[in-house]
Amino acid sequence: MATEANLSRLFDLSGKRVVVVGAGGGIGVPVCEGLAAHGAEVLCVDADGDAAGRAAAAAGRHAGRVRALRLRVESPADVDGLLAEAGPVDSVVSLFGMNVRRRIGDLSEEDFARVLAGNLTPSLFLMQGFGKALAENGGGSMVLFSSIRALTTEPGQGAYGAAKAGLLMLVKTLAAELGPAAVRVNAVAPSIVATEFTEPIRNDPVWGDAYARHTALNRWASPAEMVGATVFLVSDASSFVTGSHLLVDGGWTAIDGRFDPPI
Repeated sequence: MATEANLSRLFDLSGKRVVVVGAGGGIGVPVCEGLAAHGAEVLCVDADGDAAGRAAAAAGRHAGRVRALRLRVESPADVDGLLAEAGPVDSVVSLFGMNVRRRIGDLSEEDFARVLAGNLTPSLFLMQGFGKALAENGGGSMVLFSSIRALTTEPGQGAYGAAKAGLLMLVKTLAAELGPAAVRVNAVAPSIVATEFTEPIRNDPVWGDAYARHTALNRWASPAEMVGATVFLVSDASSFVTGSHLLVDGGWTAIDGRFDPPI
């Protein structure tokens, strides 16, 4: 909790233990590194063991204990295993994300299920397991990566938008449910971030340039620009912040504009 006595150390994560799920992705690696740079002990979790190792190697350049764990979250039992491996923690950061771009009329049942399974369902399992554990441990912080697609859409983004909007409501509801137990639950909402996930879009000159011009800053974000919001929400600097949807979108949602991408 932020107090007058610790104002100069609001972002200090020394002594905090943080689990990052989806650590090996384009945003996950700098997030792990940023948390470690601020003093946290970090458990880097990814379904790809090599990717988890790369995240841990990046974070390991800084002070603090860092470990890698290969784990795919597909069930509550997987989360139970993760909790057992992690031990008592102060925070969990979740970076689940996958997309199928199809107009709603062309969206198959299998496509929709894949998008939910790649975004919303594992997030629910993490929120259930870690929410209970943090409450029993006296409190903590949960940070889940959402998207501007929870708020605004375009053709082809129906399934992804539904998943991220659903995640946002889970975040708000869990914040209400666990607030009395001193557990804070928040979401980070990027717009366009230059990662491997978005490479097909960026490699299309029409699509990539149009997206860049849609932001107030006229550019894509770098993955490292997601670190500040994450550190803020994990740290005591955000001790009175819960149920929030922190937009890190370069002004995307503040600007009136439209682009119809080829699908």
